Amino acid sequence: MQQTNLKYINLTNPQYIEIDKKYYSSLLIVNYSREFNELIFKNILESNEDILISIYLEKKNQYKIIKEISQNIGNTTIDLEKINNSRIDIDIAKLSLQDAQYIRKEMQLNNEQLLYLNVYITTYANSKKELKNKISKIEEILQSSGMKSKKSLFRQEQTLLSNIPINNNNSDLIKATKRNILTEGVKGTYPFITSTIYDKEGILYGTDINNNSLIIINKFDREKYKNSNTCIFGASGSGKSYFTKIQILRNYLLNINQYIIDPEREYEKISNSLNGTLIKLGPASNTYINIFDIREDSLEEKEEGYLAIKLNKLIGFFKLIFKNLTEEEKIELENKIIKIYEKKEITFDDKSLYINNKFKTSKNMPILEDLYKELEGKLKILLKPFIDGSLKCFNNYTNIELNNKLIIGDIYELGEENIQYGMYIFIELFWDKIKKDRKIKKIIYLDEIWRLIGITSNKETASFIYKIFKTIRKYGGGATAITQDISDLFSLDEGAYGKSIINNSELKIFFNLEEENIKTLEKYIDINYKEKIEIKSLKKGECLFFVGRDHILTKINSDDYEKELIE
Repeated sequence: MQQTNLKYINLTNPQYIEIDKKYYSSLLIVNYSREFNELIFKNILESNEDILISIYLEKKNQYKIIKEISQNIGNTTIDLEKINNSRIDIDIAKLSLQDAQYIRKEMQLNNEQLLYLNVYITTYANSKKELKNKISKIEEILQSSGMKSKKSLFRQEQTLLSNIPINNNNSDLIKATKRNILTEGVKGTYPFITSTIYDKEGILYGTDINNNSLIIINKFDREKYKNSNTCIFGASGSGKSYFTKIQILRNYLLNINQYIIDPEREYEKISNSLNGTLIKLGPASNTYINIFDIREDSLEEKEEGYLAIKLNKLIGFFKLIFKNLTEEEKIELENKIIKIYEKKEITFDDKSLYINNKFKTSKNMPILEDLYKELEGKLKILLKPFIDGSLKCFNNYTNIELNNKLIIGDIYELGEENIQYGMYIFIELFWDKIKKDRKIKKIIYLDEIWRLIGITSNKETASFIYKIFKTIRKYGGGATAITQDISDLFSLDEGAYGKSIINNSELKIFFNLEEENIKTLEKYIDINYKEKIEIKSLKKGECLFFVGRDHILTKINSDDYEKELIE
């Protein structure tokens, strides 16, 4: 061990010790709340202050203590009979008697033991002014935690020596700070307090702002977490997109399949960095996904009904286009869809999807133009822009390979009014891929999810999204919802779908939000007053992290290499 040679120690000031231009000062804990229900040193240990804290517990002769307590009870009872003048004296005496009676009962009947507790705290700084500020802050924290402290004036040396790991509790300090505690209460003094979450095979989410401990989570740990779903909320510029990109990078290293809906063209750079597959849908795009594709992955082993399941999804898609379909129009539309599949020799018999024992490709499926030719009236007019107008990118066969473990669906060019069509197509594609193999871990990211479960959507589409969050766990996957528009998230069906998605997300991450969004959010999730203030005051790159019952103020961290890949 390397030795440290001290140049000087100055013990002349009663308020501090100076050691090699560093200043040390100590506090003595002299009293505590009569009752406490949690770890009493939690706040001071999570304050991230530079402190040394020593907790001494000393066991005494229990027979002797019971005898002394019994004598005290007898004396106090006599004193109560004599006290007539002071109401304050009566109250104090009664409390003292009740405490003594309680301690004796616990020791005699419940096998509790009485111990003596001594606690000392030392802090240090590079200047006397900084030291004074630290002492004041520590005193405030102790007071708010129900503890009374006093400065260790003229005892700085004894306290520092009692606070270093040599187990030397000074006798003068013992007399000044000794307090009784039962063994049941000892657990409240446990000093190793941290909000650290450290899961094996997890990824780094950030560090605890209060104590700099690491937050490493494996949300696929089925024994610890109910599901692998995540909700990420935050105002524009709060850091939620950057955080999501970091998660994508780190999950990629764990060989997790990831599928991303990108309405704002934020993930193109990371796709290039990781050799992902980027599919752009828009007026100028040359990559296409055919909405009528029936994929072999869409059914699990031993399942049946390819066309029946596809019909249900297609009705959800066309309700986005045709809005308020009447029941008659819905029946007509379904019959027309069945007809165009029949023209491609695809029926409700699953065998019709195979040619020479190989599953049919996109070229063997109908496209939107086939449906357009069958429609009449209002429905045909509404579908025309998708055939030869600004949305003709939807009227094509799939022309891109989809076997990458990172696939990004870019729908930026579709524009505000049409973006939901692209979102639906990609979600259906990704959902088929998620169902393919339950043994493979996978994540789907739904950026700006409010577009699919908000007022501009419909119940069929919102139900599809809810189904993903409800059932993705059994396919070995997790869904991530990302949004800045909290009010829109809860705008459909009185917020039923937004609430269901939040309730089915084990991880909830709140970046900075405006007051109005916080008020909306608190209607659907349990957030206390302190947490509402924290969410409103968060800086860029900071978040309030809900992981099960743990609520942790978190700073998002990344290294230079990650920044280069992202930015």
